[in-house]
Amino acid sequence: MRWDLCCVKCLGVLPYASLFATILLYAGVALFCGCGHEALSGTVTILQNYFEVVRAPVETLDVLTMIDILKYVIYGIAAAFFVYGILLMVEGFFTTGAIRDLYGDFKITACGRCVSAWFIMLTYIFFLAWLGVTAFTSLPVFMYFNIWTICQNTTVVEGANLCLDLRQFGMVTIGEERKVCTGSEKFFKMCESNELDMTFHLFVCALAGAGAAVIAMVHYLMVLSANWAYVKDACRMQKYEDIKSKEEQELHDIHSTRSKERLNAYT
Repeated sequence: MRWDLCCVKCLGVLPYASLFATILLYAGVALFCGCGHEALSGTVTILQNYFEVVRAPVETLDVLTMIDILKYVIYGIAAAFFVYGILLMVEGFFTTGAIRDLYGDFKITACGRCVSAWFIMLTYIFFLAWLGVTAFTSLPVFMYFNIWTICQNTTVVEGANLCLDLRQFGMVTIGEERKVCTGSEKFFKMCESNELDMTFHLFVCALAGAGAAVIAMVHYLMVLSANWAYVKDACRMQKYEDIKSKEEQELHDIHSTRSKERLNAYT
């Protein structure tokens, strides 16, 4: 019986809006990090097998080293937003409990309001960051879409001599010639390979995950702003109830004093 009552009480203060935003955030971050990591690995395979890109010395920053750095950035994003989602859920629990238990023993403090405002500011910064990540992820999707379209229409471009030059995308220096043309054997092998098709669709899934994270951040901003407004009104109500209670206590004391004075005067 006690366990059932505890479960009912927990469900009563469950922040459903924050829970939905957290699930959406975790799904988006997992999709972006997982698919993005595998898409970067597929990009390395394509660059090495078909464009003959070799890894530069350790002290040189080349495209393969930048891809390795992006993989570590993905690890950091996954860990950071896993913790941030938990913090937002905890904040949602406390805010919901503060609003519903306003007239109980739990009191809203100035520190709690500052924490809510800090979460709003931080979530807005992360929202802008995810917008940038989404825009950055759309670049490889656009590049792979062009390559994938050319491969799907090989009969149309059979007479044309089109080349995919990595120098156009800034992946190699001007002095290095790393290109694959439509009439070459490497081009047909790349188009027939599974790496190109898989990498393209993985980048599309990563872009969808980044978009889901952006939507989750927007949802978090709405939830946090609504909680902030509720907490602010609850604080005003709490102050009003405190003043009202003090006034009633003062009136009660005055009536008690007058009653005692009348009784003393009568005796």
